[in-house]
Amino acid sequence: MKRSTFLKSSTAAVAGMGLFANFSTATSLYKVSSITEKSKKITILHTNDTHSHIEPIVGGRNDGRGGVARRAALVNQIRKENPNTLLLDCGDIFQGTPYFNFYGGELEIKLMSMMGYDAATIGNHDFDNGIDGLYKQLPHANFDFVISNYDFKNTIMDGHTLENKIVTLDGIKIGMFGLGIELDGLVNKTNYKETKYLDPIDIATDQARILKEEKGCDLVICMSHLGYSYKSDTVSDVSLAAATSNIDVIIGGHTHTFLEKPELILNKEGKNVVVNQVGCYGMYLGRIDLYLNDTDIDNQAGTVYNL
Repeated sequence: MKRSTFLKSSTAAVAGMGLFANFSTATSLYKVSSITEKSKKITILHTNDTHSHIEPIVGGRNDGRGGVARRAALVNQIRKENPNTLLLDCGDIFQGTPYFNFYGGELEIKLMSMMGYDAATIGNHDFDNGIDGLYKQLPHANFDFVISNYDFKNTIMDGHTLENKIVTLDGIKIGMFGLGIELDGLVNKTNYKETKYLDPIDIATDQARILKEEKGCDLVICMSHLGYSYKSDTVSDVSLAAATSNIDVIIGGHTHTFLEKPELILNKEGKNVVVNQVGCYGMYLGRIDLYLNDTDIDNQAGTVYNL
């Protein structure tokens, strides 16, 4: 398939606090005439900063929200609607409830495996039990950890993560890579040991080029734990999108930012990059629907899931 543009659909807030059967979705479409029967639909579901929240939140303004059971039911429903669905996570799986304190991340990883996650990147809190603690949980993962700008040479994690991953759904070749935040200043050096942080813009430029130009991917997705945006010159999802090319979608984490709809950021070639992040604690499930043709289209739709 030629390089295609796609319908960008984001995440949507949905009315209803019960199980998935009670969810109602609100969708609006623009310029839909470009979508034909031959269009191929790829759905990306994504989470970030779930922070060991297994059960719904108790108390406060978010009382009753979230929970792994509700997320799993909704994911299963969407997969029935479109089997060509990816489920991705953007880091900080660990730390935040007693489940992590008691089980060290084992429960979180096992539940993600049961939900059928396809890939995840690594956040700073995923080192909270040390790099040995992170490594200990890898056998429970039936999905890949994809991180491109952490050099794990001379650590126990060396060789146990991927720089990028390629999957094919309905003939669409999809490339993914992951970016983590600078650990120095956020994580005790004894926890990440000899892990080296590599410049995310340089790495993203290289990975996106490899995936798009060398590997021939139709879509390139960046799973980021850099943070949505900063007032400083710290690299964020927004600045990354503007400074690079060949990236189609950036799904993010770290700053716990909830976007009611995705941002469209122009990259260095003047092309749109979809940037999205869905809060924290598993309260939202992000969804991006991509409709691909052999010709360029520029449609937008929005759907939001409030768990």
